[in-house]
Amino acid sequence: MYKHLISLFCTAGLLLSAAAGAAEYPTKNIRLIVPFGAGGGTDAVGRTLANSAKDILGQNISIMNRTGGAGAVGMSFGAQQRADGYTLTVVTREIASLPQMGLMQHDVSDFKLIRMVNLDPAVVLVHKDSPFNTIHDLINEAKKGDGIVKFASTAAPNFYLMALEKDQNIKFNAIPYNGSSEAIPAVLGKHTDVTMVTPGEAIAQLRSGQLKALGVMSDERIEYIADVPTLKEQGVDVVTGTWRGIGAPKNTPDAVVETLGQAFDQAMASAEFKEFMANGAMTIHNMNTEEFTQFVEQDSKELAVLIK
Repeated sequence: MYKHLISLFCTAGLLLSAAAGAAEYPTKNIRLIVPFGAGGGTDAVGRTLANSAKDILGQNISIMNRTGGAGAVGMSFGAQQRADGYTLTVVTREIASLPQMGLMQHDVSDFKLIRMVNLDPAVVLVHKDSPFNTIHDLINEAKKGDGIVKFASTAAPNFYLMALEKDQNIKFNAIPYNGSSEAIPAVLGKHTDVTMVTPGEAIAQLRSGQLKALGVMSDERIEYIADVPTLKEQGVDVVTGTWRGIGAPKNTPDAVVETLGQAFDQAMASAEFKEFMANGAMTIHNMNTEEFTQFVEQDSKELAVLIK
């Protein structure tokens, strides 16, 4: 009985200590794991958000780039850190796809999602001199035979491409490249016929007229390329893209998550962050913990249809 009481007192003490720690949070610097290399889009979003949030939280937020495995290494590392709110992770769509492919040890259940930060659709791009002027021109060419149309793929597998292929029952000749920085030049050099990237990754080439957009894979047109129709407008019901957000290890206290969420809300609403995202043609898409969690669950189901 005595031992049982001692155990109860100890447990109560730990809970009170944890509650007090959460109430005082944060009292030291925070670390943000970015699972992709410095200089890329995910890194830039993470750094700018951290810079906008640090003054709100009253603590510096340092960036740690932990790369490898298309994001798997960094996100798995982040999931294994202490659940105290001092190590956060930029989570991307790969947290929904890689585990289903057996390419990542951890999955979204190992995180408590704090906020979605941005959501960008894919855009279908061809050379300015391409004979394809609409998405149907491209689809009709692909229907002439498997592999006739050469696709510059930024990843393997490419879920943008897979979604279109499945919907239209067609097959492209997917040629692998190391991200959009290689795939876009492949189209510019006419080594391939088409690619699919986010608007921000090709905004310079779109604005200069080097590339032509056949359609954006979103429910509605987006402001950065407002003259480009959606695929849905053209009768092709394919909506896909990529997203980024912030997560913490799954046992992070709710009070800490709430504090972080409110700080990131303010950071995303700041002039600095809005200007950065607008310059990069990236869309701010703020979702709270519940909304973000439901979104990822649904996206995982949609990806499962393509993966199986």
